[in-house]
Amino acid sequence: MTPLWAPIALIGALAVLAWGAAALDAALTAGIRLRSAGDPLREAARLLVRQRRRTLLSDTLLMRAGVCGLPVVAVLAGIVLPLGGRPVADLAVGVVWFNAMEVCVWGALWLTGWGANSVYPLIGGYRAVAQGLAYELPHMFALITAALGAGSLRLSEVAGAQRGLWFAVWMPVAFAVYLVSALAMAFWGPMDRPMGSDIAGGVRAELSGPDRLVFQAGRYTLLAVAAAAAVPLFLGGGAGPALPPWLWTALKTVAVLAVLVWARHRLPAVRMDRFTWLSWLVLIPAALLQMLVVGIVVL
Repeated sequence: MTPLWAPIALIGALAVLAWGAAALDAALTAGIRLRSAGDPLREAARLLVRQRRRTLLSDTLLMRAGVCGLPVVAVLAGIVLPLGGRPVADLAVGVVWFNAMEVCVWGALWLTGWGANSVYPLIGGYRAVAQGLAYELPHMFALITAALGAGSLRLSEVAGAQRGLWFAVWMPVAFAVYLVSALAMAFWGPMDRPMGSDIAGGVRAELSGPDRLVFQAGRYTLLAVAAAAAVPLFLGGGAGPALPPWLWTALKTVAVLAVLVWARHRLPAVRMDRFTWLSWLVLIPAALLQMLVVGIVVL
């Protein structure tokens, strides 16, 4: 039976990771400086006291459902992750659950963009759906490849199957595809067109005050969950010498998270039509070929 403190510990760990991602993002944006770590807290305080913006004939209920749904979905995706031990919910279909929860992100973004009754958020919502349709299949194939290598959909067993060799070593294509799809999953870096500056911020264009704060927190939490999921899927979970499993999990998660944050500041944005071409003509065939190789080895 899961202890009562486990969900609280999960939320706390994700909050710390999200704050770290926000601090590193701020540092890379303005240059490394001592006060960068406090920038997310100052921004949160500023947004808390800022007045909410209202648009004409907006559907506030739908918009708030999308805004609040983003962090909720991110936490629900994280309950199956073994962060150094047993997950909050050790589901036999943990890989499927994780994939299903991140698909719910599409709904959250669409509701946020649609509910504002404004042009730019609506365009951002359409872009989110188009990006989701482009990346979901290679993302799903990367997850299935890891599950196939372990012979299980339970994430704790996927991590346990890598005691001899990490899946990232003998499934490098699946790992690379996952990292690309993780950027799209968190609509981050090159895949942030749903929140593009060319459309005044996209789905968040009309968000202000606490609404914008919750949305931003959900986005960084989703990025942290995407980074944390790479550890049991491809990086051996908490396995490692000398250090306890939870510390190895934390170190690996921070390393992946740093790479994802860095990608935002070093890689150019990708247009939706070009990303769709890349996904369907390059990523999907590559992921299927990797799955075929793993299937032959396993069988």
